[in-house]
Amino acid sequence: MPELPEVETTCRGIAPHLTGKTIAQAVIRNSRLRWPVPDELPSLLPGLTIRSVTRRAKYLLLDCDAGALLIHLGMSGSLRILSAKSGYDSELPQKHDHFDLVLRDQTILRLRDPRRFGAVLWHAGDGLQHPLLLNLGSEPLTADFSAAQLFEKTRGSRTAIKQTLMNHHVVVGVGNIYANEALFLAGINPKTAAGRIALPRYEILVQAVKQTLQLAIEAGGSTLRDFVHSDGSSGYFQQQYWVYGRTGQLCKKCAGIIKHIRQGQRSSYYCPSCQH
Repeated sequence: MPELPEVETTCRGIAPHLTGKTIAQAVIRNSRLRWPVPDELPSLLPGLTIRSVTRRAKYLLLDCDAGALLIHLGMSGSLRILSAKSGYDSELPQKHDHFDLVLRDQTILRLRDPRRFGAVLWHAGDGLQHPLLLNLGSEPLTADFSAAQLFEKTRGSRTAIKQTLMNHHVVVGVGNIYANEALFLAGINPKTAAGRIALPRYEILVQAVKQTLQLAIEAGGSTLRDFVHSDGSSGYFQQQYWVYGRTGQLCKKCAGIIKHIRQGQRSSYYCPSCQH
């Protein structure tokens, strides 16, 4: 599943190709995504100019003054930029290419989503006011995500810290891979109750989350299954994993054995010697 680094990488990849450009056409080949793609997009979008491309949590927002196009990559989605300049202008749509945004300069933004858990939605007015975005938690790479805030929100909580980090009402975009990696860097066992972690350890953890996400963005995210950049290339952060997917292998710090457990139907990986 594309997590925050993959979505941020996509955002940075598509923004230069879309910002300031006018939409010529919207093509819906299959509207049956996580939520139905609005039928009115082919008549609503032509003539609108994309003012900015931003990210909130794992949603991409294409601001068009009158409203915003919201795109979510779901479990397996990716966005590609096709243009005459990049040599992709002759690439025909494939089975899982469900939506195209065609610009007047012939650039095409194409959504490919084999598992169809992604989304293409329209919100009139400020896209940040869409109901799906209103109650989201802090952005982890901003000052809003702090040790003091995390400490305060978790007092009395018996929920494991791993699941707390993945709660988008607390902090957005920290999915399974990066929660595992950040907890290893912070030396915190993923099973530890969030309410039992003291403020100094949260200061270490918050920095670990920010560091992990930033390094992943610099590496272009992780390509484990379907994710590719807007230019079709892969991410490489998976080559830097400390624990994720390394069950039974030696810990890179202490040479202990990496363990695997299930938490909330998700896999957790940790080193019992390094994480307490």
